[in-house]
Amino acid sequence: MKYILYNPKANNGQKPECLDSAEYKEVIGLDYQKFIDELKPEDEVVLVGGDGTLNYFVNEVDTDSIRNNVYLMTAGTGNDFMNDLNNTDGGEILVNEYIRNLPTVYVNGIEKKFINGIGYGIDGYCCEVADQIREKDPGKQIDYTGIAIKGLLFHFKKKTATIKVDGKEYNFKNVWLAPSMKGRFYGGGMMVAPDQNRLDEDLTCVIYHTASKLKALIAFPDIFKGTHVRRKGMVSILKGKEIEVSFTEPCALQIDGDTVLNVSSYKVKA
Repeated sequence: MKYILYNPKANNGQKPECLDSAEYKEVIGLDYQKFIDELKPEDEVVLVGGDGTLNYFVNEVDTDSIRNNVYLMTAGTGNDFMNDLNNTDGGEILVNEYIRNLPTVYVNGIEKKFINGIGYGIDGYCCEVADQIREKDPGKQIDYTGIAIKGLLFHFKKKTATIKVDGKEYNFKNVWLAPSMKGRFYGGGMMVAPDQNRLDEDLTCVIYHTASKLKALIAFPDIFKGTHVRRKGMVSILKGKEIEVSFTEPCALQIDGDTVLNVSSYKVKA
């Protein structure tokens, strides 16, 4: 039997048309692990949602021991996972191999697996501001690009960072962002780590650093195309299995779109 699990909070609460003729379970309050454990070997599961839905699933279930086929069908506002797999037609895709051996982030007492990436710097700031906008106006469309531009010009202060990758230490000044990536995309289509393969064990840390606000602003659109990595003077790439990033001043961080405030450092392990 194929079970369809739908997150009613996905896609700003807009139910996809594909569910009109299908039987499904809403996942709010569902004990995922109990549900998975009680499945028959031939049963299959379809998750209907976006990055947030999949992130919630992988943190509620022992994904390394799942014996059933698990599919994802896009129905969210954030679909970077599907975009990374070049699946943009809305069809369901088998995800078992992609949700095994996921990396874990440790930050402010939180221990959590992630599917796309950790954003730290102005990317986390954008999520912080977006959360504030949603709180005031839940139905408002979020302009992340506009938030980022205003942050670059006026609100976000660049940081000094210490970054350790597999025990080796690096130091950077004038850092705007320093994410660690499992996939290529985050933030709704930003190709921040264009050479990252999510099936590799290594993670990619991308350091975007320049003293000039103008240079940071001019180069920012390149992130959506992945061409920012050609700017060797302001973009540094580090790869490894264990990455720790510390800023001299705390700021917001995002884990697959979920915001964590007042972060001075984080650690990820592949």
